[in-house]
Amino acid sequence: MAPMPAHAFPTTRTARYYTLGGEGPVAEVWVGLHGYGQLAERFLRPFEAVAAPGRLVAAPEALSRFYDHAHEHVGASWMTREDREAEIADYVRYLDGVFADACLRCGADPHTVRLVVLGFSQGAATAARWLALSPLLAARVPRADRLVLWGADLPHDLDLAAVSPWLSAVGLVLVMGDADEYAGPERVAETERRLREADVPYHLVRYPGGHRVDPDVLKALADG
Repeated sequence: MAPMPAHAFPTTRTARYYTLGGEGPVAEVWVGLHGYGQLAERFLRPFEAVAAPGRLVAAPEALSRFYDHAHEHVGASWMTREDREAEIADYVRYLDGVFADACLRCGADPHTVRLVVLGFSQGAATAARWLALSPLLAARVPRADRLVLWGADLPHDLDLAAVSPWLSAVGLVLVMGDADEYAGPERVAETERRLREADVPYHLVRYPGGHRVDPDVLKALADG
């Protein structure tokens, strides 16, 4: 059978994000990216520990929602391996739009406001690719003031030698739970090895917990 031609074109859809804090004047914006199978509203709940009038926390919801096997719960995914380059380009544009819209709503300048990007689990790779590929963030110096990768590592398709100039400036923090079944000691050691070889500075935070966002650790990050 001859291969069937594939045709691609851009389209628009309605997306949503949730926020906490930011009553103003806003000096800092956090963008928190949830993990696989989560929804943004529930993911955002631990961030009540760091939301404040001068700090807006925004949690975008990934564009691909799905049911679990029992059709009881709905989750979302940032991407799959199918047509991955298009999905990455789509969510980079989407996250640029979320950040710009969130800044507009709270009266902050997206080019100068202090920006903390936190990616949890699948959202960690999403966060790193957003910083690497975003035209909006590329216009900032630094692209973000802090990049927090929680329960995951940098995506392996990210060329650390190429991105190390800007990655070294973003205040990279790795957060790993001692009982995290998805980010065990071997994975953490491999991530640290890659960063050391690329001369990228980072800070490792360990805590006694599993694969979840801990409010107390969030509070320590915000106060640090």
